[in-house]
Amino acid sequence: VVEVAVPGASGDDRLSASGDDRLNASGEDPVNASGDQVSGPREGGWARLVALVVLVLVLVAGAGTAVWAAVDRDVDPDAQQADRETVMDQARQFMVRVNTYGPDLLAEDGTMPDYREAVSEVITPKFRADFEENVTGAEQTVSQAGLGRTAEVYGVGVSDLDEDSATVLVAGAFTNSYPRTAGGDAGKGGRAGADDGERVEDQPAPFRVEVRLVLTEGEWLVDDFSPITGEEQ
Repeated sequence: VVEVAVPGASGDDRLSASGDDRLNASGEDPVNASGDQVSGPREGGWARLVALVVLVLVLVAGAGTAVWAAVDRDVDPDAQQADRETVMDQARQFMVRVNTYGPDLLAEDGTMPDYREAVSEVITPKFRADFEENVTGAEQTVSQAGLGRTAEVYGVGVSDLDEDSATVLVAGAFTNSYPRTAGGDAGKGGRAGADDGERVEDQPAPFRVEVRLVLTEGEWLVDDFSPITGEEQ
């Protein structure tokens, strides 16, 4: 049985605006390193609909691949189901953690140590080196523009699983927010007035990603991920 998890819209699920293009799974960079906005707000309702439709198509294709792979191997169904649930949870956690950050996580030196630690807990040492090189971009954007980001995962499905590696498909959306200035506009990289403590949210931006995991010293960890492009759909 190939399991596809689709949580309710109220789930608390987390990508990063760092310099690594893969960390923006929508395929666009809404904020550059200086905090300037690159693209405008998106239509939230259509974004959710598109993400859900594509998720169904991609997961159905992935489910067929996983079923044939399971039939072709002599595996313990119970053990495989346990691994499937674990890799789906780890992939979900990775997307949640890498996509949830904001000014409240900034330390005095302008870094986000709690954010770094949360992401590092679910990734391999190899991927951690890559993450550490690029996370400064997100930290600069948060520090300079007051950017905050939250994410919601709509669905998770396993497309491939063997004894020491797995590929998981994740679809959802992230939402950026900015401080509202005294004049009533969001800051977005250069506030004209004082921050009044309120924040303004952009429309949710959909993401569809393929997350690759490897079994590392008995624990499933994320080793890489990439956006699912139109060609791959």
